Amino acid sequence: MNFADSEVVATIMSEHGYGMTDNEFDADLVFLNTCSIRDNAEQRIRHRLNALKNNKKKNRQLKVGILGCMAERLKTQLLEEEKLVDIVAGPDAYRDLPNLVSELEDQHKSINVLLSLEETYGDIQPTRLHSNGVTAFISIMRGCDNMCSFCVVPFTRGRERSRDPQSIAQEVAELQKNNYKEITLLGQNVDSYLWFGGGPKKEYNKLSPEEQAHSVNFAKLLEKIAIQAPEMRIRFSTSHPKDITDDVLYTMKKYDNLCNYIHFPAQSGSSRILEKMNRTYDRQWYMDKVKRIREILPNCGISCDIITGFCSETEEEHQETLSLMEWADFDFSYMYFYSERPGTLAARKYKDDIPEAIKKRRLSEVIDVQNQISQKKNATRVGQTFEVLIERSAKKSKGDFMGRTDQNITTIFPKENYQVGDRVKVRIERSTTTSLIGKVIA
Repeated sequence: MNFADSEVVATIMSEHGYGMTDNEFDADLVFLNTCSIRDNAEQRIRHRLNALKNNKKKNRQLKVGILGCMAERLKTQLLEEEKLVDIVAGPDAYRDLPNLVSELEDQHKSINVLLSLEETYGDIQPTRLHSNGVTAFISIMRGCDNMCSFCVVPFTRGRERSRDPQSIAQEVAELQKNNYKEITLLGQNVDSYLWFGGGPKKEYNKLSPEEQAHSVNFAKLLEKIAIQAPEMRIRFSTSHPKDITDDVLYTMKKYDNLCNYIHFPAQSGSSRILEKMNRTYDRQWYMDKVKRIREILPNCGISCDIITGFCSETEEEHQETLSLMEWADFDFSYMYFYSERPGTLAARKYKDDIPEAIKKRRLSEVIDVQNQISQKKNATRVGQTFEVLIERSAKKSKGDFMGRTDQNITTIFPKENYQVGDRVKVRIERSTTTSLIGKVIA
C-alpha cells in the first residue's frame, strides 16, 4: 500500500515540475514513505535518516520529508527528534506536498497531518515507479474501521472510505492500454469495500433492496473488473475474515482471471487472544470460513498473518496457534512477534507482559511449522503443470525467470526464448520451502 501511495506522490510532484532521479545523491528532495505497523519498521526509517546525513553534507540544499504512517503517528515530535527532517506529511496530505515544499523557503519546517473522511486520490493516475510493465497495484479504498487492539492503522490512516468504482475502472483501462498483465486491488480490508450513491456507505446487508441495486460492494467490483479486463490477472489484498462473503467466493469461481488466492490473516489460534485482539471472531468461526473457501474454491491458495506473544498469551494458547496452522495448511504466512504500538487499545489497556525471548522463541516455532507445511505442500506440486505469468529475472540466476502461479506460489524456470509478460505452462521438477522450480512446456 505504501508502494502504491509513493506512485501517487510521484504523480503529484511531477505535475508541479519535479523530476525523478535514480541517484539519491542527485536529489534535492528525498521523501521516505513510512510504516508504523511494527517498531522495527520505524527503526529502519531512523537508520535511513542517519544514512542521509552524508547526502546532506554533499548537498546543503537537500530537503528530507517523512510521509505516511510514521509521520501521522509522531507529528511534530518527529521534527523535534530528527533534525534532518524538513517536511512531515500524513497519508491524506499528499496533494499538499508541493505547498509544503514551497513553505520551506519562508520557514525551516513544514507539516500537514490532517486526516480526511473523503480523500482517496481516485482522480490521480499513479506514476508506475520502477515498473516491470507487467504487474501493478490499484488502491480501491483507504483507512480502516476495525480497531483491532494491537493495530495502529486506524489512527495513522483514518476512517475507512471507498473509492469511486468509475475511477478504478479508468485506472484499469489505463493499465490495459499500457499492456499490463496483472493488477492487485489494495485496501486495509478490501472485503468491506462499498460505494453508494456518490459516496461510501457501510454495511451492505443493512441497505434496502433499492439501495443495494444502486451500490457497488466488493463482489460487484470484482465482477466489473473481471469483465472489463478479461486478459488480465486480478488479485486482491487484504481480506479481514469477518467480511469475506460467499458472493466474493462465487465471483472468484465464476471468472478465470480472478486468481485463486486469498490472504486471510488469523493472527492467533486462541479464541481468548482473538477476543483480546478485538478480531470479532473466534477460532471455530475462522476455521469454518477456511472450510467455506475450500468448499467453493478447492484449489485456492490461502496465506495468513500470525502474531506471537500478544499480551498475556499462555503457552497453551501458543500451541493453539500452531495447531490452527497445521489444520489450515496455509501455503505461506507472514509471521511476527508482538510489538506494542503507542496509542493502540492494547497499549492503553493491556500489559505487554510476555518477555521478548519467549516471543522470539514462539515466533521461531511458528516459522518452523509454516516451513514444514510449505515444504510439504510444494513437494506435492512436483510433476504438476501450472500457468505462470513471467514477471522478471530470477534474483539468484540470470538465466532464469521468476513468476507466480494462480495461487501466488513463486516459480523459477529457464528463460529460453520467452519474455517478461508472457504466460507460460511450467511443469514442476522440484521444489523448495518457498518456491517451485520447473521448465516451460508451452
